[in-house]
Amino acid sequence: RGDAALIEYTNRFDRLSAADMGVLTLPQEQLQQALDNLPQDQRHALELSAERIRLYHDHQKMESWRYTEADGTVLGQQVTPLDRVGLYVPGGKAAYPSSVLMNAIPAKVAGVEELIMVVPTPDGVVNELVLAAAAIAGVDTVFTVGGAQAVAALAYGTETISQVDKIVGPGNIYVATAK
Repeated sequence: RGDAALIEYTNRFDRLSAADMGVLTLPQEQLQQALDNLPQDQRHALELSAERIRLYHDHQKMESWRYTEADGTVLGQQVTPLDRVGLYVPGGKAAYPSSVLMNAIPAKVAGVEELIMVVPTPDGVVNELVLAAAAIAGVDTVFTVGGAQAVAALAYGTETISQVDKIVGPGNIYVATAK
């Protein structure tokens, strides 16, 4: 049932009262505001971590190559990034900005065009560090949904959440099983 089921399960399991997906979609301005409002030492730690992760993965980046043998046979390797990747980030007690950085930045370095992040917000509690990390890492869209239902939304798509090519990130047993 697409968005309707996602809203129903999010309201039930995260104890929310969302009427539509608009309420569960975070604008880019909110991510940037979370970053801007961080204490300087926390912002510096996130930015330093992001830069180190980016530099490391820049060295891992694979390139396309090809050559032509004497008989005219063309051989090689074509490296093409995925179009859209879903990033599952745990929420509540297990909210880790490192999960955002360690999954989103390698995808961006690889050339993934669109990163969609899902993160549960039990009782409406949003982790500002996670949002700030999403801003730093270049996450394109954030939905405040979690659990197996968020993985299903990423895998199959809904009216609001686009289907992704791959889903990355940690999660509890329900999330891991769904992935």
